[in-house]
Amino acid sequence: MLITSLLQSGGFIYLLYFIIALLIAFTFHEFAHAWVSKRLGDPTPEMLDRVTLNPIAHLDLMGTIFLLFVGFGWGKPVPFNPRYFKNPRRDIFLTALAGPATNFILALIFALPFRIGEITGISFFSTSLAPLFLIIIDINIILGVFNLLPIPPLDGSKILYLFLSAKRISEIEQFGPYLLFGLIFLALLGGTDILGQIIFGVAETIKYLFVIWPG
Repeated sequence: MLITSLLQSGGFIYLLYFIIALLIAFTFHEFAHAWVSKRLGDPTPEMLDRVTLNPIAHLDLMGTIFLLFVGFGWGKPVPFNPRYFKNPRRDIFLTALAGPATNFILALIFALPFRIGEITGISFFSTSLAPLFLIIIDINIILGVFNLLPIPPLDGSKILYLFLSAKRISEIEQFGPYLLFGLIFLALLGGTDILGQIIFGVAETIKYLFVIWPG
């Protein structure tokens, strides 16, 4: 259980860092969806007060629980109406891509002090902020990778809009959530954790590309 491991490894302060990282990652992820959708001509997110950096507007109860106890999760989906888009196929994809892209950008921003420290010879790893920054980097990369999986309703599935007909996409989207939760519960029940291996394997590789590790 993630909460237990955080408390054991760093006590309450690590759990607090995790909550801060979670709020940052989910808030900016969903805000990016809403902002891009608005910029592409859809007023729906703004009418629903989702073009905001208020974390409360973007937290999904189930997604937060999964992240706290399993290690990956999601925020409250941002509703949008593709009828407002000039190019629905392209704009649906761009709106979906905005969330994960923002998470990777955030991870890069918080990785900068580590890279600057390597260049200047003043290691950021020894500072009191390093654990918080590393957890923020972890959460953002994991959230970004998870949401890029091409399984409906995750953001990565929206790439289908570039290639498939609306009818075919509708058929796939009916079964996507069952596949996703099936993989999650298979891991929870002690079965083959295919989902976790993919997410954490890719996330760890990206993290090592973003952060220069000492030694």
